[in-house]
Amino acid sequence: MQSSPSPVKNKKRHMILALLFLGWCLSYLDRMAMNVGIVEIAKDYNLSPSVMGVVLSSFFAGYALMQVPGGWLADKFGSRKVIVVAILFWSLFTVFTGMAWSLMSMIIIRFMFGLGEGGYPAASSKAIADVFPKEERPSAQTTMMSSNSLGGVIAPLIATPLLVLIGWKNLFIVIGIVGVLVAALLWYYLKPENMQGDSSEKETLEKTSFKDLIKFPIVWQLSIMWFGMSTLIWGLTSWMPPYLVRERGLDLLSMGMLTSIPALTGAIGIIIGGKLVQSYLSGKEKYLAIVSSILVILFLYLIITAPSVTLVITFQSLCTIFHGLVFATIFALPHKVFSKNNIGLVIGVINLGGMIGAFLAPMVMGYLIETFNGSYTSAFVYLILCAVLTIIAAVGLNMKKGLSVINDTMIMSSGK
Repeated sequence: MQSSPSPVKNKKRHMILALLFLGWCLSYLDRMAMNVGIVEIAKDYNLSPSVMGVVLSSFFAGYALMQVPGGWLADKFGSRKVIVVAILFWSLFTVFTGMAWSLMSMIIIRFMFGLGEGGYPAASSKAIADVFPKEERPSAQTTMMSSNSLGGVIAPLIATPLLVLIGWKNLFIVIGIVGVLVAALLWYYLKPENMQGDSSEKETLEKTSFKDLIKFPIVWQLSIMWFGMSTLIWGLTSWMPPYLVRERGLDLLSMGMLTSIPALTGAIGIIIGGKLVQSYLSGKEKYLAIVSSILVILFLYLIITAPSVTLVITFQSLCTIFHGLVFATIFALPHKVFSKNNIGLVIGVINLGGMIGAFLAPMVMGYLIETFNGSYTSAFVYLILCAVLTIIAAVGLNMKKGLSVINDTMIMSSGK
């Protein structure tokens, strides 16, 4: 019989989860500071919508490129080293963002910032697998990832007043300094003795190569699903601030306060989704993803046609709730299917798909807005079309067949 972990061990696990959560919140604060600050940055550099899109997308270019290498590094060298180096690296370039002297320097700095932050997602997921027993990992993973949305609640409330008070350049310098402190805390708590997981758990499966890993259909299906949902959420995150200011007539402070509401509902959706995937809808994850994706598209369409700011925020909040359910499904399933020895690379591949979507979204939407004379309708249609890909990929999910194929492949690999 498996013995229950001691209260001390549980306390350490929850502390590590809290710090990983904090690391994600910090990374989101860094990104949201740019999305909030882009309105003022555009004024300083006289940027057109398409160029604004390039600035916003430059981060995701570096972020996407680092997903698979970050996962491989975490599996090979351990999550602790990759996590701390990633935070220190992106914090350095967060400070440099505030020192940018030209448009080109801004684009290069944001690319390097994305490259540094790109190692964190897979490494933090690897840390979850190292610290928590297998049955607790889906819940711990979705709790950690809810920081993406909760960070969206906190970031505008912190970044917008600071932006108004000290200016966008000083804002990035302050955030970078905070990052160094978070890195120090994670280095301290992610000690080897705190990352031994459950000694009664048998992790007998060997590591799988990248070449073998990408042969599993579920990896590509989840990657495509995340491409669609990541395109949608980062398209909204990047362009809703300018949309609310320019099209709906809000000032910066009002915009910052209102955009925190959909972020909060998104966090709630992720947490609920994690519970559903782990318990009530275990084995029926694909249906949760399909129904939720359809509702995401419906509420996204209603945002376009909403006659008032109140309804815009209401529909966006409903959209992010159901987006959170899909998000939770995508990132909980790998912990159900794969060994912790491979989870870093798996998450890296899945997140690569999502970050390609996130990279394209601000740039394509900026181009469409400029091409259609400032109209945001075509940009929102682009988000809807990408979200349809999530539904198509989710329809093909087959958990039983996927597990069978993966187990057979693992057995054959270990027998070589």
